[in-house]
Order: sequence, then C-alpha cells, then structure tokens
Amino acid sequence: MSALFPDTHPKMEAMQIEIIRRMPSWKKISIMEGLNETVKALAISGIKERHPNATPQEIQRLLAELALGAELARKVYGHAN
Repeated sequence: MSALFPDTHPKMEAMQIEIIRRMPSWKKISIMEGLNETVKALAISGIKERHPNATPQEIQRLLAELALGAELARKVYGHAN
C-alpha cells in the first residue's frame, strides 16, 4: 500500500489504518459528525470575518453558497443576498 500521508512513518500509518478498520461504525460516524461541525464552525467564522455586518440570514446564505455552490444556493434561497 502506498503512503497516504508522506509526513507519517509507514509503520505508524499502518497502525492508524488498522485502528480505524477495527473501530465500530458508530464511532467512525461520531468522529465524522464532529469533523463536519468543526468545518462548519470554521466556515461560519471565515464568513463573519469577511462580512462583519452580515445578518444571520446572510451568513446562512453565504454558508449555503460555500456548501452548495452559487447556482444551487440561488435555487434554494432565491436571489436574496
């Protein structure tokens, strides 16, 4: 197997992969939910930094544009900014 992460020693990477393979599905899902929430919080933080006067509705719309793309966000939220 090729290295997934060039900065990780191959033996450590193999150990990490084995631990993940043995992990119950519910635990993997829980980890992913946490990662998704972290990414969403970081995205919202970036939006607020770039648009300090944005209303909560505008922040949600901008988040939708990041997640869905501008075209689909327009279809879902309309043309409002």
